[in-house]
Amino acid sequence: MLPLTNSSAYLSELNHRHVVSSASTNSELIEQIQNGTLDATVVQLLTAETQSAGRGQHGRSWQSPRGNIYLSLYHPVHMPISGVLSLIIGVELANMPIIQTLNEQLQAQELTPIGVKWANDLGFYQQHTQTGDEDQSVAVDSVSDAPVSESDSVASMNSAVSTQRTLPFSKLAGILIEPVTQSGRVVGVVLGIGLNVQAAPKLTAQTSEGMSYQAISLQDIAETLQPKAQAASLPSLRVLYQQMSKALMAAMTRFEHLSIEKPTGHSYYLDSFLKQFDSMDALSELRLRVTQEHNGQTNILTGYACGIDTHGCLQLRQDNGKISALFTGRIDVIQTT
Repeated sequence: MLPLTNSSAYLSELNHRHVVSSASTNSELIEQIQNGTLDATVVQLLTAETQSAGRGQHGRSWQSPRGNIYLSLYHPVHMPISGVLSLIIGVELANMPIIQTLNEQLQAQELTPIGVKWANDLGFYQQHTQTGDEDQSVAVDSVSDAPVSESDSVASMNSAVSTQRTLPFSKLAGILIEPVTQSGRVVGVVLGIGLNVQAAPKLTAQTSEGMSYQAISLQDIAETLQPKAQAASLPSLRVLYQQMSKALMAAMTRFEHLSIEKPTGHSYYLDSFLKQFDSMDALSELRLRVTQEHNGQTNILTGYACGIDTHGCLQLRQDNGKISALFTGRIDVIQTT
C-alpha cells in the first residue's frame, strides 16, 4: 500500500477536491468547468463519498452507497474522442494493483478473473448453471452493420432465440465519458468511474432499469477467495483514488498516442493495446445474442464474440461465418452449457 503522503501529493497535483456528497461527480465537474469556476486548461479531479443522483450510460441511474469510489477526472483534449477511449480506460483500470492481485488469486483457484467488458464495464460473467426462472442479460451500448430483415421466417427465428437462457454479468465498475464544451467548442472530457469497493448495490427491478446484471464489490470478490486469510487486503479509498486517477491519466496519454500514430500508418501503440485488451476481454469467445432496433423493426443476430477491431467495435462471428462490427444495441451472453 502506498503511503498516504505520496497519494496526497499526487492527488494535489491533479487539483483534487473531495466532497462528502455530490448529486453526480460528472455533472458537478462539467458544470464547474463550463461556468468558469474551474480552469478548463488543466486537469481537475473530483471524488465523493456518495452521490444522490449518480448517472450511468444513457442517463440511467448509478446507485451510490457509501464505501465505494465515485470519481470524475476532467482532462483537456485537442482531438476527437472515440469509442476506443472507454476500452483503453478499462484496460488501465484492470491493470491497477488491487485488480491484478485479485485476478492472480482468482485464476490460481480456477475462478473467472475480472475483465473488461465492451464497451464500458469491468467485471465478469458467472460460468455456472442457472436454475428456475433466472434469465440474466446485459444491455450495453452496442448494433451490427448487418441490415434489418422483415421476413416472417427471421421474426420466427428471433422469437426462438430470444427465449434462450443467458449468463449473468457481475459488474464491478462502470465508465461514463462525457465531452465538455465552452461557447460551443469541445475543450475537454470528463471521465467518470464508479467502482464498488465495500458495498455492492442490491438492484431491484426498478433500480436496474432493465439492465439485468448483478453488482459485485472488491470486498465480495476478496471474500470468495480461499483461504480468506490469504485474500488481498483492500487499499484505502484515498489510495484507490490515486491508483484510479493514475490509470485515467495513463489512458489519456495512450489515447493521444493512438490518435497521433493513425495518420502515419504505424501501429505500435494500437497493436500493443489490442493485444492487452484481448487478454482482458470479458466477452472473449462467448456466444452473444444481439438485438437490433431500426425504424421500428427488431432483428436478432447470434454468434461468438471475437475481439474488437481497430476502431474499437466489438466483432461478432455469426453462425454463417460472417464477421460483423457491433457499435450500438443490446447484447446478451447466451448460456451454452
